[in-house]
Amino acid sequence: MTAKAGSRKVVYAALLGNLLIALTKLGAAAFTGSSAMLSEGVHSLVDTGNELLLLHGLKRAARPPDRTHPLGHGREIYFWCFIVALLVFALGAGVSFYEGVAHIRRPEPIENGTANYVVLGLSFLFEGGSWWTAFKELRATKGRLGYIAAVRQSKDPTTFTVLLEDSAALLGLGIALAGIATAQAFDAPVLDGTASLGIGLVLAATALFLARESKGLLIGEPARPELQAAVLRIAGEDPAVQRANGVITVHLGPDQIVAALSLEFEDRLTSPEIEACVTRIEERIRKAHPEITVLFVKPQIAGTWERRRRRIEGAVDDPAAAG
Repeated sequence: MTAKAGSRKVVYAALLGNLLIALTKLGAAAFTGSSAMLSEGVHSLVDTGNELLLLHGLKRAARPPDRTHPLGHGREIYFWCFIVALLVFALGAGVSFYEGVAHIRRPEPIENGTANYVVLGLSFLFEGGSWWTAFKELRATKGRLGYIAAVRQSKDPTTFTVLLEDSAALLGLGIALAGIATAQAFDAPVLDGTASLGIGLVLAATALFLARESKGLLIGEPARPELQAAVLRIAGEDPAVQRANGVITVHLGPDQIVAALSLEFEDRLTSPEIEACVTRIEERIRKAHPEITVLFVKPQIAGTWERRRRRIEGAVDDPAAAG
């Protein structure tokens, strides 16, 4: 299964689960008057809309390059993931905070609490299925990295967005269960509103984390070190290359990478021979790593590359130091 196919599978599973959960929770909230259940219903409804936005982003990101976007549209998925993070914060967390404050100021007893428990149980089942699908996809692609490191280094935001949304949803269900149970046990409806505030805090924290990760991808993050090393190794193995100085990479999408190679060629080469060398290197790199969709090669001596590298890394303060 390709990365794109895996991402779509995760999003479709989350879309189906969240739609069923949202309808169930909102129906229970209308029937019982629970603030926490209403917050959870709105949360699931927002998540359903978010999955539709992610699917929209995947579709638009897959469009081929054109005159106005010569490097393709890969970053569309990063943009829509950032929008999802804003919606989780503004709608999910915002409505939860509003409902929590409103029910703390005017607490109302929960009617027919049994319905809430049934709905929460079903929601755990649906949400858990969606979470497990996203978790398996992350586990299959994380390699030797830990789960937190894998999320932070992932270039495919759809999988970790769904995983974090579902994790927040499962935690929110636990908070809602605690709020409803304690409100009934102690005959203190204000605890139901307090649970809504707790759900809002969970959603706000999740949204801020998603926004931070999506922002980094949207601005541009490099390919993993292993891929950069492989590109340099392939280039350095060509007999016409004296030295592969370095490579700069940036992700335009989960499976779209732009790479710029700095190479020092043998002095004896003619222009046609250099051109033939570049063609060989491009063919080998794209065969080994098809995710590199655009490759630039710059003839450059090692000293010039080192000065430019130090400037990029912040080791040289004077911009004039780069050649």
